[in-house]
Amino acid sequence: MKLTLRALPLVAGVLFSLAAATLHAQDWAKARLDASPRHREYVALKHGSRTVQAYVVYPEVSTKAPVVILIHEIFGLSDWAKEMADELAAQGFIVIATDLLSGFGPNGGGSSEFASQDATVKAVSGLDPDVVTADLDAAADYGKHLPAANGKIATVGFCWGGGKSFAFATHRKDLSAAFVFYGPGPADVSTITTPVYGFYAGNDARIGATVPDTVAAMKAAGKSYEPVTYDGAGHGFMRAGEDPGNTVPGNKTAREQGFARLVKLLKEMKSAPAAGNGNPSSTHAGNSAAQAVSCHDSSAASSAETM
Repeated sequence: MKLTLRALPLVAGVLFSLAAATLHAQDWAKARLDASPRHREYVALKHGSRTVQAYVVYPEVSTKAPVVILIHEIFGLSDWAKEMADELAAQGFIVIATDLLSGFGPNGGGSSEFASQDATVKAVSGLDPDVVTADLDAAADYGKHLPAANGKIATVGFCWGGGKSFAFATHRKDLSAAFVFYGPGPADVSTITTPVYGFYAGNDARIGATVPDTVAAMKAAGKSYEPVTYDGAGHGFMRAGEDPGNTVPGNKTAREQGFARLVKLLKEMKSAPAAGNGNPSSTHAGNSAAQAVSCHDSSAASSAETM
């Protein structure tokens, strides 16, 4: 077939779209998920007139387990978010990953119904914070009363979900911990009653520049806040660090160190303490310079080293 010059831009556009679709398909995450032996199910959580779909993964354990409410990235409940839920369940936790786009997609669907990543990002960006909080409340209430649960609840959020994990801690008083992966802190931290643990990328000035103010606010309010910055990693390192296509050593290192820290803290998790028991301090892992990285970008610079 002979292409005319006029047709070349159209062909290039099609090829670019196909490449982008392949990049974000996360087939590697789906393959790992499909190979998992753990029990997974979708549950419809109802509150008021709204129904939110939740992806629930159970650990293979003989005793009751803590519940982790996983809050997805700005990319919705993706294959990676579900695969991360499964990885945490493998460590002994019941994980509830809510699809916060439930009912807001085409034909009343959720994350999987959007035609493109841009459409998903726009929809997540436009979610009503009060609806998000109510959805997370429904997930926490459901998890707290599961027969297999031990009554302890934590939130773990990534990217956009990291900010929501921090914000939810200002609302929910029975959390045992809140884990924030590269998400900003709320404007008012005075109502937080649980320890908050931060995980940040050294090459992510957009979020990293907000951490000192959050440290100061949490300290002034007497709250427990322990942020760690992984130098050499970029925004989204938990996803990028396990992507087989990742070419940045710092992302992989930060992902491994961040996951190990998360699991350790979850296993040590106890009942939510009273406010006023914390002395916030910021820790760095590594020593490379920071630079701004987009929320949609999985690239960054070199390796990390724990101090």
